[in-house]
Amino acid sequence: MRVVVQRSGPARVRVDGEIVGAIDFGLVLLVGVGKDDGPEDVRYLADKIAGLRIFPDEDGKLNRDVREVGGAILSVSQFTLYGDARKGRRPSYADAAPPEMAESLYDALNDALRAEGLRVETGRFRAMMQVELVNDGPVTILLDSKRQF
Repeated sequence: MRVVVQRSGPARVRVDGEIVGAIDFGLVLLVGVGKDDGPEDVRYLADKIAGLRIFPDEDGKLNRDVREVGGAILSVSQFTLYGDARKGRRPSYADAAPPEMAESLYDALNDALRAEGLRVETGRFRAMMQVELVNDGPVTILLDSKRQF
């Protein structure tokens, strides 16, 4: 699984003009599921995201996680994170999971984050979405359950 984690102020996602998920502050997640992903990837990323220390403490150092600051999660499915544009100009999505598998693991990640005590808002799987967010920092981290960066 690949997740882009963005520290955020107010954020929301719309589908057909309707707000389907919104947070006041916390983390916006863009979540891509690969064809080789499974439950172990979900567990790894839920733990990593919940404990990611990217919020400032009283000294301004990035020492707090989203739970410690009372933030929430806005999770948006994003299969294009598996786009491979190394050849040609149109990305291949051959490494992305099929929709049924991807949706199941995306839902499992959101449930695992809720089990960590987080409020999780979501977009709508397979919908055309408009995501609005206020970057806080900006602080953006790329997580991949198969690779370390």
